[in-house]
Amino acid sequence: MVNRDQVAGMAKQIKGSVKQAAGKATGNRRTQVEGMADKLAGKVQKAYGDVKDKVKKAF
Repeated sequence: MVNRDQVAGMAKQIKGSVKQAAGKATGNRRTQVEGMADKLAGKVQKAYGDVKDKVKKAF
């Protein structure tokens, strides 16, 4: 079962990947770095959702 944090985390990762690619394509370093930060935030949120799901399944 997928929870809200897992979905939001994946969405942030995708958004970050797109932003990073756009920054790389346009040569805009700031956009590229923002995309990398979004990807990282998405990974953290998805990991939180994964742990939350495991705890829920344990009980």
